[in-house]
Amino acid sequence: MLPQSRRDLILRTLRADGPSEVRALADKLGVSQATIRRDLEHLDTEGRLTRVYGGAMVVDDDHDDPWADVAAERVEDKDAVARACADMIKDGETVLLDIGTTAHRLARLLHGRALTVITSNLAVFDELRDDENVELVLLGGVVRRAYHSLVGYLTEDNLRQVHANRLFLGTSGVRGDGAVMDTTVVEVPVKRAMIKAADQVVLMADGGKFPGVGMARVCGPEILNVVVTTASADPATRRAFTDAGVEVVEA
Repeated sequence: MLPQSRRDLILRTLRADGPSEVRALADKLGVSQATIRRDLEHLDTEGRLTRVYGGAMVVDDDHDDPWADVAAERVEDKDAVARACADMIKDGETVLLDIGTTAHRLARLLHGRALTVITSNLAVFDELRDDENVELVLLGGVVRRAYHSLVGYLTEDNLRQVHANRLFLGTSGVRGDGAVMDTTVVEVPVKRAMIKAADQVVLMADGGKFPGVGMARVCGPEILNVVVTTASADPATRRAFTDAGVEVVEA
């Protein structure tokens, strides 16, 4: 992972979880404590966080929107992934869209199509809510406002009552062995419930997420059917997918 991508993830983690110790950040991102210390020093110099004893905290400024931060990253790659995913969807299908900004970009491409879209992504809901061609199903749950998502046992229970032809799954990063990771533990049970509710699992992961980070394992590569990524994806990680029998589509 490039240093800038790692530093962006550090900031998102601190905004979501509050002040964190160096050791906790290193464990969550899967890097050494020395690397985290260097990143914290760099971000402190830029004025984007404040170093505290043993760790760091985010500066209390107007830059506190994790969704906007993520949405502004690798926009062209995310659009390419979204287009490739949209091409996979056939009219009349029921699709399940995960949380995240790539799923939102995919939703933008579904306007006017005869589809059923099931989601816990509030940005997807807002995007498609007025489109009468799309049958839109919003899952229940606890609102995570900063991440425009719904989580909790209500979301998981709702997913046990529905079935989709395809799930378009998001991720915070992919390990070198093909494991799909997430930085937020509370999202993992929802993602796993989505996987069980779909016939086909399509992972949306632009090249910036190869190899990626995250403290919580969602699933291994054997659970996936297709991975849609971009040319910059790490070759070794891509091979881990193909070795597991997963189709890799380059957007």
